[in-house]
Amino acid sequence: METHLAGWISDTPAGKEAEAILRTCVHCGFCTATCPTYQLLGDELDGPRGRIYQIKRVLEGAPATRSAQRHLDRCLTCTGCETVCPSGVRYGRLLEIGRRAIDERVRRPWPERLQRAGLHAVLTRRWLFAALVAIARAVAPLLPKGLSARVQRPPAAGSAPARAHARRVLLLASCTQGALLPSIDRATARVLDALGVGVVVEPRSGCCGALHEHLGDPVGAEAAARRNVDAWWPALERGCEAIVMTASGCGVRVKEYGHLLRGDPAYAERAAAVAAKTLDLVEWLAPALERGPPFDAAPMPLRVAFHSPCTLQHGQKIQGRVEAVLSALGAELTPVSDSHLCCGSAGPYSLLQPALSGKLRTAKLAGLAAGAPDMILSANVGCIAHLAGATAVPVRHWIEWVDGRLHGLAAREARP
Repeated sequence: METHLAGWISDTPAGKEAEAILRTCVHCGFCTATCPTYQLLGDELDGPRGRIYQIKRVLEGAPATRSAQRHLDRCLTCTGCETVCPSGVRYGRLLEIGRRAIDERVRRPWPERLQRAGLHAVLTRRWLFAALVAIARAVAPLLPKGLSARVQRPPAAGSAPARAHARRVLLLASCTQGALLPSIDRATARVLDALGVGVVVEPRSGCCGALHEHLGDPVGAEAAARRNVDAWWPALERGCEAIVMTASGCGVRVKEYGHLLRGDPAYAERAAAVAAKTLDLVEWLAPALERGPPFDAAPMPLRVAFHSPCTLQHGQKIQGRVEAVLSALGAELTPVSDSHLCCGSAGPYSLLQPALSGKLRTAKLAGLAAGAPDMILSANVGCIAHLAGATAVPVRHWIEWVDGRLHGLAAREARP
């Protein structure tokens, strides 16, 4: 695509990156067939090709408009378009650049500014989010149905391993997962313990920065990355083998730290090293578990549907690994139609675009339920909470199922 960026951005790092991305796009249209919002709305401007055109116009000097801002807001950033793009267009990076450029030039209405500021304040502060979740659970019967479903009480976390191990990995002290579903990290610790690996949770670490970016705070996203690099670096120097991500959304962001901080001479080298040391949980565990249970397997619901989050299959390009682990441990994987499409969670998207998000969730749950599974499994806390709020089928992280299969802790969670 021929591109002539405006002088205010052409010589900046963001401008050079945007121009390189724009020049790879050939307008073939493969992306529209896999775009969730285009499928729902049928509007070219609500598909990747149309959004690329709008970003290009602004970067070339055309006035930024409220209309363009809305069309970009509706994007889930699922990056399903990147998976099918024959030209390798890095749409997700271009979208970040375009959103920043437009947000700097178009002032949002005050209700939107207030909503985004409130979400930013709550979701990126672990202590505040945990306190509000605890209060919401206490008064759940008084809350609107949609909100009460989001804060349902989690399954019991179970005991933490007591053994010490020479081999250790880092887990993220996340901003939302610990409050919503503490059972995920606890199950991870037990499975790793069974394999002779200990976990280290550095309390100085926190939000990976993805939520800052989603809510229009790129400066905060970089600050979060620096904080985590500082928190993890001493542990890596002491021999922690990897940073293992139990939330696929956080995994995408931390794997981008090297790119995010490439222009910061104080952090560039360490950020790149941290990104290289970051693995999704299934990347770390698959070699040990794909061979089958390391010890006697306990009863668990075996008919399961796996929802592969966009951040796992499109963002990290990890496809089929979780399913292989589940199958090796005896799961009967039920078919899932349109498994490449987003569930509608997408970070804060379900709160910012509830109507579109709700339609996508309904379609996703229909696809997951087609094979009548006893349990739905996923790999990202946001997807799990989002889906669980609208189905009677238990929705869990896949590591919780593995933990139950190995230790018999979660058989009672199955649907009768």
